[in-house]
Amino acid sequence: MTQQPIAGFAPTPPAQRMENHGSNMLKVAMQSGHDLFARTGSMVAYEGFVQYEPNPPAVRQMASQWLTGEGAPLMRCHGDGLLYLADYGADVVVLNLAGDSLSVNGTNVLAFDAQLQWQVERVKGMAKFAGQGLFNVSISGTGWVALTSRGIPIVVDCGRGEDETYVDPDALVAWSTNLKVKGKRSFKASSIIGRGSGEAYQLGFSGQGFVVVQPSEDSADRLRARG
Repeated sequence: MTQQPIAGFAPTPPAQRMENHGSNMLKVAMQSGHDLFARTGSMVAYEGFVQYEPNPPAVRQMASQWLTGEGAPLMRCHGDGLLYLADYGADVVVLNLAGDSLSVNGTNVLAFDAQLQWQVERVKGMAKFAGQGLFNVSISGTGWVALTSRGIPIVVDCGRGEDETYVDPDALVAWSTNLKVKGKRSFKASSIIGRGSGEAYQLGFSGQGFVVVQPSEDSADRLRARG
């Protein structure tokens, strides 16, 4: 059988720790001593010798906060080889942090280097707008992070002008933690045209940093996709 029809899909030699293989798959160059946290169940293939530790101690410490449904169970990966990760065909965004800090929606975390500092935390100022807190995963330090997006995301540079950037929380993937964040309440557009009623809320961002927004704001669909 000739391999010519599938040659374009063959893996390429890794150029860096994390990179995309297509838009919906993450390739990680695994090395001994450089462990990785990855979303449980996200492994689709690997080459070499890679082992997995589900629900490691560092994750169990966060379990009580993840019961809110805002977080994501993780597994610890270690070994040598190439590891391929994906999340139900979602787009994958790779970031290389250099002493930076991100706040990431727990459902959008795919993988990150184990040496990075991280914790689950409540987003301040949202309880009075949403009726409940919004929990995110804060990731900081120097290393690689991979996020998922339901569709091709847009990355908004909040430092380009003086105007604030407002985002629907259900479409929000991540943001630089040095940004100032505030909640804003407004009427839903659907109430104007008779298809619904009630109020909507957004998060406003200002300062130097960026916000990652996905083209999907239906959190129920996102949860069903993981079902």
